[in-house]
Amino acid sequence: MKKALLIFLTVLTIIGCGKGNQGELIGVKQKKFYEIKPHGMSLIPGGSFIMGSSDEDILAANDNITRTVTVRSFWMDETEITNAEYKQFVEWVKDSIIRTELAKAALLNGGYSSVSEFPTTDEEIDENPILAYLPLYDMDALENADDDEKSGYQQYLEEKDSDYVFNYYETEELPDDQFHYHLPLNRDVDIIKEREDYPDVEYARVFEETIYLPESEWFNGEPALDTKLLKYRFASVDLNEAVENPDSARSDFARYEVHEVYPDTTVWIKDFKYSYNEPMHNDYFWHRAYEKYPVVGISWQKARAFSHWRTKIRNDYLRSRKKRKSTIGRFRLPTEMEWEYAARGGLESGIYPWGGPYLTDDRGCFMANFKPKRGDYATDSALYTVEADSFEPNDYGLYNMSGNVSEWTSSTYTKDTYEFMTTINPNYDNFTDTQKVIRGGSWKDVAYYLRVASRDYEYADSARSYLGFRLVRDYLGANEVQQQ
Repeated sequence: MKKALLIFLTVLTIIGCGKGNQGELIGVKQKKFYEIKPHGMSLIPGGSFIMGSSDEDILAANDNITRTVTVRSFWMDETEITNAEYKQFVEWVKDSIIRTELAKAALLNGGYSSVSEFPTTDEEIDENPILAYLPLYDMDALENADDDEKSGYQQYLEEKDSDYVFNYYETEELPDDQFHYHLPLNRDVDIIKEREDYPDVEYARVFEETIYLPESEWFNGEPALDTKLLKYRFASVDLNEAVENPDSARSDFARYEVHEVYPDTTVWIKDFKYSYNEPMHNDYFWHRAYEKYPVVGISWQKARAFSHWRTKIRNDYLRSRKKRKSTIGRFRLPTEMEWEYAARGGLESGIYPWGGPYLTDDRGCFMANFKPKRGDYATDSALYTVEADSFEPNDYGLYNMSGNVSEWTSSTYTKDTYEFMTTINPNYDNFTDTQKVIRGGSWKDVAYYLRVASRDYEYADSARSYLGFRLVRDYLGANEVQQQ
C-alpha cells in the first residue's frame, strides 16, 4: 500500500512539474500581439527630423526656429476626415439619443422601478410597442434562476431602484448623492422614422416633441431635426495635473465634457461677407455629391469628441468578439510635431510635402488646392474644397497635407513654443489655453501657409469653412523606427 502511494505521488509530482512554472519567473502567458493596420491609415515610422522653417521667414513670424527632434511611430489618416465619415458619428449620436428617449418613455410608461420588473413576453410588448426599446437585459436568465444561481452583478442590479442613466447622452448634472449605472441601449430594434408608421401615441410624442423642431420651424413640410440636441458626452483625464498631484483622487483630474456634434454649416456664409455661398451652406454636409469631401465647420472640441467616439466604437466591437482581441490605442488629434513630421513624408528640409520649391509639376499642374493668385481661386481647377484623396500623396501615403483644408492639432499655440519644448515627442498642450495650432493651409490660403513648417492658429471654439482635421492613433510597440 505504501509503495503504491509513493508511486502515485511521484507520478503526480512529475505531471505537476511538466505543466507548471517550476517555481521560475516566466511571466503571464498571453497570445502574441500583432498590430493590425487601421482602416484608412498609414504607418508613420518614428525617427528624427529638423523641425521648423528651412526657408526664408517671409512674415517675420519668428515662431518656427529649426531644431532636431525625435518622434515615435504612429498611425495617421491618409485623408482628412470626410463628410461621409463624420456623418457616421452624427448618425450614431442621433440614433443613441432617440433610443435613449424611447427607453425613458418606456420606463415611465411601464412604471418600472427596477430592472426585475421589465416585460418578459412578446405579448406584453405587442400590447405596448414602446416597451421594445427598453435597455437590453438578460431577463430570461434573471427570471428563471434561483437566488443562489444569480450572478453577483444580476443581484446587484436588482437591488438598485434609483433613476436610470443610460450612457453618454445625458446633459443634465446629476446630484452628488444620486447613484447611477449604465444599461446598454437596445440597438436590435429598428427605429421607425415614417410618421404614418408610428406604433403608438407615446412613440409619436417622443419623436414629435423631443427630437424634431416645432412644426412651425419646418420648411417645405419636411420634419426638421433639432441639431442642437445632438450632443456627445465623454470624459478625459488631465494627466499633467495628475502627475503633479499623485496623492489626490483620480476624480480630481477628470474632465467631463458635453459637445454638440453637428457641423456648423453656417460657416459658408459667416466666413465671407458680401458673398453668395448659400449652395455650400445648404448642400455641403448632407448631400451625397460631397460625401468624399473633407468635413468643415468643426471646432476643436467637436474633433476631440469624434476621436473619443472613434476609439469607443472600435474597442466596443473588439470586446464583443467571442475570442476577445486586445483593445487598440486611442485615436486622437496629432501633436503639432507629429503633423509636421508626417507632412514632410521623410524628405529632409522640404518646403512642401512633395519637396519643393515649386507649386506645379513638370506638366504645369498645381500640386495642391489653394489660392494661387490674388482673387483667383480657380486656377488650380478648384473653387472650394476638393475630394479628400485628390492630388498625389506624399511619400508616407498621405493626401492633402498641404491645401484643401487646414487641420486641427492637439497642440496649444504660443510664439516661443519651439524654444522651451523637449526634443523627444515634443508637444505643448495647455487645455485651458484656447489658441490651438492649425497646419497645412487651405483652399482659400496663399502658398505661404502650404509650407510644412508654417504655423497658424484658431480658437478652440472656432468653426471655419476652410478648417477640418485628421486623426492619428498610437502605435503599440516600438519596433517601427525609421533608420537614418
